[in-house]
Parts: sequence; structure tokens; C-alpha cells
Amino acid sequence: MAEFQIDEKIDITDVKCPITFVKTKVALEEMDEGQILEVHLNGGEPAENVPRSVKEEGHEILDFIDNGDGTFELFIKKVGE
Repeated sequence: MAEFQIDEKIDITDVKCPITFVKTKVALEEMDEGQILEVHLNGGEPAENVPRSVKEEGHEILDFIDNGDGTFELFIKKVGE
């Protein structure tokens, strides 16, 4: 398991792209710089698009874990404001 302090967690397994990234972005916007967001998401399109979009926004991907059940945990460190 990841070795960092999680500040916020969201579960976006119940929504489809592009709402998956919208929800992730909104959660990050509500956090402070340096805080860590854990995102529980589905494989496939969300697993491809959300990490890429987060990086394009300038945030840092700390870890991306395959849960082995079709879902993933994405750990994002908020960078900048």
C-alpha cells in the first residue's frame, strides 16, 4: 500500500468520462497545495484519461494501483493553485 498521508478520497466508479475528470478536478480545486487526493476509479477509459488529464493540469501522480477487480486507486499530489 502507498506510504503517504491521504487528505481526501473520492470514488468516481459511478460516473463516466468526461465527468470522471471533472469530479477529480473539482476535488483538487478544493484542496491545498501539497495535499494528496486518492481517486477510486474504473479501468478502461477513466484509467487512461484521468491520470493523463491530471498531469496536463500540472499535478503529480504519486501512485497508480491496479486493484485486480477492474478498479484502480490513483494518488495525486496537488501542485500549485
